[in-house]
Amino acid sequence: MKNKVKLFKAEVKKAADNPEFIHRQWFVKYHLEIVEKIAKELLGFYPAVDKNLVEVLVWLHDYGKILDFDHQDEAVLTAGRQKLTELGLKEEFVDRVIKYAELMDKSTEIDLGQAPVEVQIVSSADGCAHMVGPFMSIWWQENSNKSVESLMADTRRKLDKDWNRKITLPEARKAFEQRYNFILEQSGNFSDNYLANINRTTL
Repeated sequence: MKNKVKLFKAEVKKAADNPEFIHRQWFVKYHLEIVEKIAKELLGFYPAVDKNLVEVLVWLHDYGKILDFDHQDEAVLTAGRQKLTELGLKEEFVDRVIKYAELMDKSTEIDLGQAPVEVQIVSSADGCAHMVGPFMSIWWQENSNKSVESLMADTRRKLDKDWNRKITLPEARKAFEQRYNFILEQSGNFSDNYLANINRTTL
């Protein structure tokens, strides 16, 4: 099983290296590998979870975006299933991981807090990964034709979806709350004052 999972990861990395993929230069290193790292840390809180399923779901959830950006939801269900089956993963496992990827894509329609824990681990890791490294900055670079105000609004919308719909696990929310508040400020939620916590008597 481990070897098959490794082969699938290699397939995703190969697909992401396609020059026609808009995020080719950074997507694996600055998104998928970070999602995987956070998901593995979250697994430490949920030791009974199927680790192989979580790892495959990490690398599957954006596979459709890599293959067909304009029809990514359909692509992950069809091409994703085909590739996993080709690699020899059992039908029951493939059915389950495809179903879970479909649930992740419905974060704005359903309460992922009620989804299977594997879904919550990867969804939470995905949302948290958007607050790590250059992810948000890259969005600004790739959309530099937009105004600063428009980019800030885009960031707030993305952050709101991640925080309120995708990041469901309490461990992830506690760990990333400061990052969330910082990026929220960067995208326009300014404070009335910035030195309120300083005690003048200790300066």
